[in-house]
Amino acid sequence: MSQAVRQPAFIAFAVLLLVLIAATVVLIPWQHPPTPPRSAQLAALGELPASVVAKGKEFAAAMRPGGYLAMAVGLIAALVLGLTPFGSKIVAACGRPFGGHRLAEAVLGGLAVLLLAQLVTLPFAAWRHTILVRYGLSTQNWGGWAVDVAKSYAVTAVLGAVALAAFYGLTRLAPRLWWIFAATGAALLVVLMSLIYPVLIEPVFNKFEPMADGPLRTELLALAERDGVPVGDVLVADASRRTRAVNAYVSGIGPTRRIVVYDTLLDEAPDDEVAMVVAHELGHAKDGDVLIGTVLGALGAAVTVCGIAVLGGWTGLLRRAGAGSITSPRAIALLLAIVAVVGLVSTPLQNLVSRRAESRADEHAITLTGDPGTFASMQQRLATANMSDVDPPWLLFWLFSSHPSTVQRIAAARVHADGG
Repeated sequence: MSQAVRQPAFIAFAVLLLVLIAATVVLIPWQHPPTPPRSAQLAALGELPASVVAKGKEFAAAMRPGGYLAMAVGLIAALVLGLTPFGSKIVAACGRPFGGHRLAEAVLGGLAVLLLAQLVTLPFAAWRHTILVRYGLSTQNWGGWAVDVAKSYAVTAVLGAVALAAFYGLTRLAPRLWWIFAATGAALLVVLMSLIYPVLIEPVFNKFEPMADGPLRTELLALAERDGVPVGDVLVADASRRTRAVNAYVSGIGPTRRIVVYDTLLDEAPDDEVAMVVAHELGHAKDGDVLIGTVLGALGAAVTVCGIAVLGGWTGLLRRAGAGSITSPRAIALLLAIVAVVGLVSTPLQNLVSRRAESRADEHAITLTGDPGTFASMQQRLATANMSDVDPPWLLFWLFSSHPSTVQRIAAARVHADGG
């Protein structure tokens, strides 16, 4: 890549990275609410039944090795495909029946590389399923599990094909300015996915029915109205077809926003605890967490594209990958390797951001309902039903936890009840 392209791409990368950092600093509630002191967490731990604590730690110990191995194997596969000629040879082989056509290499070769990178972790996903079945959290047989895996691959293939065709179409149409259009397109794609995911992707995996008219539906809609959060509907997801875990969420932005409650939560929890879970989720909508996440995700996507353009001038890296140019379809595996490394390195920060947003939503739920006692009992019920590790080791918590621990959340409710 010429210096005329690399230098402006580096400037854009630096500017966008600074904007991303500034947005993260400004938009994320880093200090409020404060994390409860360890003494309060230990007191909350003492409130929980010993059997719940032990079961959660046992389940986590069974799940973690497979998760870590899947992460390691997935990263190794991405690096082998991207930092050796192996990936470029796969791309070339996929394009050969079509005379080496650029679009065939880009779409078919890219999907082949992506599928191979996912297939190497499939045994660990199967291992995870066996553990979920053993502990009674999964209600799926192997046939249902395989259908979900196939659906996931199909969604990835459709989205991947569109993204690959668009990216390599841009590099052909604008060989000098492709990175500007690609960065813009990547950011817009993140925004588009936030809008369409609830109405196009979620129904692929679950069926949603409007919650039947009754006291609970009325209470949830009144809760949203009192909170000033417009929602289109209250839906019930058939989560029980694959899990006994309980949850609820508010998804979508603007016209696609709706409250979704797992049918398992309706079966397991009293109405006041269901309302508390929804109040927490309304907190995310009230404070714009979905919008903030979308903005940060869009900026991150644009930064990544500009960074790839800068790396496109690293001829040694391209030679190692067996590609002549970063805009060649033969470099697809290298691009995926870069994205994999960026994703792994940024995961702890993403989880930290998520935990702060979740803490704010917890405080919002307690304030909205005025009932810290129900919040604490709801957290215990969630931990019991989902077999959560209520107080994970600090390093694993810092690296991998996207939510505050159960003891942190119960402690926060107790501090709030005491006027802290």
